[in-house]
Amino acid sequence: MSAPAPNVLFISVDQWPGYLMGCAGHPVIETPTLDRLAEVGTRYTRCYSEVPICIPARRSMMTGSSARVHGDRDFQPALAMPDMPTLAQCFRDGGYQAFATGKLHVYPPRDRIGFDDVMLAEEGRGQLGGPDDYEIFLADAGRAGKQFLHGMSNNEYSWRPWHLPEDTHVTNWTTTTAARMIKRRDPTRPAFWHVSYTHPHPPLAPLASYIERYRNRTIDDPIMAEWARDPASLPFVLRAVQSYWPHLPPEQLADMRRAFYALCTHIDHQIRILIGTLREEKVLNDTILCFVSDHGDMLGDDGLYAKRLMYEGSANVPFILVDRKNGGRVPAGAANDRLVGLQDIMPTLLDLAGLPVPETCDGLSAIGTEKRDIFYGECLSSERASRMVHDGRYKLIWYPAGNRFQLFDLQEDPREEINLSGSPEASERLAALKRALLDRLYGSDEAWVKDGELVGVDEPEDKVADNRQLSGQRGLHYPPIPPEDPSIAVGSW
Repeated sequence: MSAPAPNVLFISVDQWPGYLMGCAGHPVIETPTLDRLAEVGTRYTRCYSEVPICIPARRSMMTGSSARVHGDRDFQPALAMPDMPTLAQCFRDGGYQAFATGKLHVYPPRDRIGFDDVMLAEEGRGQLGGPDDYEIFLADAGRAGKQFLHGMSNNEYSWRPWHLPEDTHVTNWTTTTAARMIKRRDPTRPAFWHVSYTHPHPPLAPLASYIERYRNRTIDDPIMAEWARDPASLPFVLRAVQSYWPHLPPEQLADMRRAFYALCTHIDHQIRILIGTLREEKVLNDTILCFVSDHGDMLGDDGLYAKRLMYEGSANVPFILVDRKNGGRVPAGAANDRLVGLQDIMPTLLDLAGLPVPETCDGLSAIGTEKRDIFYGECLSSERASRMVHDGRYKLIWYPAGNRFQLFDLQEDPREEINLSGSPEASERLAALKRALLDRLYGSDEAWVKDGELVGVDEPEDKVADNRQLSGQRGLHYPPIPPEDPSIAVGSW
């Protein structure tokens, strides 16, 4: 007699770098829950967000496909999900009940993308449609529209403690709502639960108690490679990022990191409530656990902030996988360095659950025998584009604007401080990775190739960003904010 189908708890976070966990060796961050999951499961150290931007990254997770297939490498808020099987629909087709809590970042926002039901928290995007379930909760609690009265922007790096009662924080709401969904499951069928936390993505407004626990800690200093010290010598894309986010002096930058770490530790502790709920409901041993982020954040490294870059801080993400008890397919305490991406999440979870993987997936199961030799990453299609190929040790980053290259040996230089692209000793490796990159370009990128060579495009003139919207600053959300053109990307640099 075969074992009953396992449940699946798929937890995602927003903007959490892969190195920012105790189990990854970080000297400051407290992540006891994730550390324990890594002890009983496998941590994938070379997991990347193929397109390190919120919407494209989530399309990869939910379709099991790369941007070449799902159609977004830019951030298109009005782009509907492609007509292809989704992760949730595949589980439902396999007899599962499927529920989601938190952020989906799809259009229209109430599109359930295959889930039976979704309790939505969309970071204040009421202008795209709704209703948003978290905002309904705040209204019921007598706090209608007040979630952003802390004054912190959703895309900047000021911080302050959360301004409302602790139980109204979106991290707490997401956990409580997800735990209720677990308790309200149909006991006659297996369940797929997707719990999507909106933090540590700004706004940086953590609970005061979590700020306090980091107050006296010595915070790790940001990376500042020699190649990053002269802004005028940087590729256009990096100059644009450095000019968009203001430079934070050391003390303010350390405090900003404290606030970011506080948001992470808060989530880590809340995950314990989900695990405790599974345990008390007697289903923990029959549940597969998966933890991943959509992308990372540079957090001031090399004078850079946020995502949209191919450096480790932005593109490398945490991915921890735990099999059901005695499942036997995911080794305990392992650190697996195979090249994986967010497009691999869907085929991996379907594989673990014993469900078929649709042909539309071009991702690979992270527990399967087939592995990739090269991981390809891409971001944006304008003059701010960057492309990346990674062979497991060496990473090549290409900036088409100015036809600029950076080559890093991540085995010897994990902090990406030494650009080897001009080194004679690395010339063969550089040439091989350029060929690998050429083989993977498509669409409008082909205009940046001439006679089989990468030629890029001329760098545009530097411009000072006219950031009058303060990068997506939110205001009072009651009465509800008016609708607007959904194709306008709020908060983009």
